[in-house]
Amino acid sequence: MTLTLDYTCFLSGGPQGDVGVDPSQLELAASQHAGHLASLVAKRESGQLGFFDLPEQRAPLDAIRNYAAQVEGRFENVVVLGIGGSALGTQALHAALSPVLHDNRSQRQRPRLFVVDNVDPVLVGGVLRVANPGTTLFNVISKSGSTAETMSQFLLFLEALKAALGDAWREHVVVTTDAEQGFLRPFADAHGLQSFVVPANVGGRFSVLSPVGLLPGALLGWDLDALLEGAARGRDRCLAADFSANPAALWASCHHLLDTQAGVHNQVLFPYSHRLRLLVDWNVQLVAESLGKLTPSGERVGPLPHGAVGATDQHSQVQLFAEGPRDKAFTFLRVMNHLDDMVIPEPPEGLGELGYLAGKTFGQLLDAECQATRLALTDAGCPSALITLPHVDASTVGEFLMWSMVATAFGGELYGINAFDQPGVEAGKIATYGLMGRAGFEAERARVEGSRISDDRYRVV
Repeated sequence: MTLTLDYTCFLSGGPQGDVGVDPSQLELAASQHAGHLASLVAKRESGQLGFFDLPEQRAPLDAIRNYAAQVEGRFENVVVLGIGGSALGTQALHAALSPVLHDNRSQRQRPRLFVVDNVDPVLVGGVLRVANPGTTLFNVISKSGSTAETMSQFLLFLEALKAALGDAWREHVVVTTDAEQGFLRPFADAHGLQSFVVPANVGGRFSVLSPVGLLPGALLGWDLDALLEGAARGRDRCLAADFSANPAALWASCHHLLDTQAGVHNQVLFPYSHRLRLLVDWNVQLVAESLGKLTPSGERVGPLPHGAVGATDQHSQVQLFAEGPRDKAFTFLRVMNHLDDMVIPEPPEGLGELGYLAGKTFGQLLDAECQATRLALTDAGCPSALITLPHVDASTVGEFLMWSMVATAFGGELYGINAFDQPGVEAGKIATYGLMGRAGFEAERARVEGSRISDDRYRVV
């Protein structure tokens, strides 16, 4: 079984009322689909968009599996050093595909996973204390090898490894980086480190199906064949020439029209699944970094991605969603069959009013909450779509990942921007280099230190 998309309540005049996509505008988008699809296909065929072809790249997967087999049973911990696209996809897959309390089990068949995705000393120091160098594998992920956050972490953990293990530190480090460019590749070669390649034509936020996500997956025992098969299925559906059968094109076009024509600038991904909760964070980066851009004419474009998790956020955000500004569009992720579902027992004497729950499963309750919340937001006039997963497994997650990435690529075509660069992020990196004293960035340091972004007249002490 595969994923389905229901966009009924994205259309104005639908059950939610007037706020939505004008059907005539969606018909215009359908007439333009062939051109947008041809543009993406041409970029793929020219080698610019490598994420499309990751599901078929078996050689990297074979090499990863061979390495994972060699080190099986040797490590209690896997520590991923990475940030942004080098971390969020792995975290989302770990939540979805590993046992729900994997890292808390006293008897683990697979190593614990720590993803160090920040330079907050509380996080870095905490992992340094918990992860014994002698029983830990460190996966350093940086395509450029110059990411300040990741490389500062690596310097710290490398020092600890050398102090504890001497020359044997090399067996505890595996590098994922560019094939030729950057600082990490020559370092890995010089020290004989096991390494894997981030393809040059795959950007970080599109790299989850590359060794960036597959290596941790092999070490933790995810079903990588099913993950890639689901991704391939999703990609093929999202390259359909028939606009009405193309989930990515429809999803992207509705979001674009909601943002640009209906004043609905916020996109909320709302999974009703604890296992899918971290897809929210992965999706936020994917959309924000890809579509928040200046157009060639200087116009500022892009929706604001956001996330909520059902049923948890019914008790924190739904009040705002229902009665706050109607500037939000929701995509609910509904799961039909939940792993390890349990029956709610009969209530004891004194709690008889809870009898309506008895005999139902927790999965039924979660699904009822999903349907009820979507209906409540529909009644409140909020546009929404529904993506239904038959269950959460590697195949369905792989398909959803590809739906999201191709929809984002279509979004770039619709907004008329490059969805695959991130100049705003680069500006922050350059300023950081200057402040931290990197050679060649002295002028930037002087510029930043001389800037006046604070004024004592407006400081509360």
